Amino acid sequence: MGKHIIPQRRGKGGLVYQSPSHRHVAKPVHLAEGKYSVKEIIHAPGRNAPLLMVKSAQISGYQIAFNGAHVGQEISIGPGAGIADGSTTSLGVIPDGSIVYNIESQPGDGGKFCRTAGSGALVVSHGEAVTVKLASGKIRAFHPSCLATIGSVAGSGARDSPVLKAGNSVHFYRSKAKRPISVRGVAMNAVNHPHGGGNHQHVGGPSTVARGAPPGKKVGRLSPQRRKQ
Repeated sequence: MGKHIIPQRRGKGGLVYQSPSHRHVAKPVHLAEGKYSVKEIIHAPGRNAPLLMVKSAQISGYQIAFNGAHVGQEISIGPGAGIADGSTTSLGVIPDGSIVYNIESQPGDGGKFCRTAGSGALVVSHGEAVTVKLASGKIRAFHPSCLATIGSVAGSGARDSPVLKAGNSVHFYRSKAKRPISVRGVAMNAVNHPHGGGNHQHVGGPSTVARGAPPGKKVGRLSPQRRKQ
């Protein structure tokens, strides 16, 4: 009897594909408007980037650390925050050419884009929407009221050091809710994977699949998107 392929198991969930809650210190989101002081820089095991514990006169919370942050630094959140590194304000007032991270998809959602270590997006232009070039190279338009933090995410050199042992790699991927070991589909039996079987290891046909294919068939390379006129 064959097994479910990896995309099917990942879609179903389970402990292998769930990031353990005890590894996450907090959910870093944009805090309320005001001035904050950086009290501590915290290692977050479930993330690539460190976190900042910030505190104001009334409230405290956590934010994703930016490159160059230090304890005792003052940061501002809100319309009058300015354009210094670590300041959080709306995209509509951030000048063109600025590097930002933790960008909101919709105003008030706390930040969805460019949150991993070393990432940053470039503000390209302003209009009815703010055009931003993401770290992947994709150009995306955002509402001018969406908040973003100026600067780039800290921790870009976290993976530069050699892993040295397979066990270290296993622990790293598990903390990120990723499967540490993967087997090629062509190395499997035909009952276990659409690419399996045969007298030698080969896919046996076109390796591209439709974007709307079900999880059991969605293996290999995705077909290119249709050209948009």
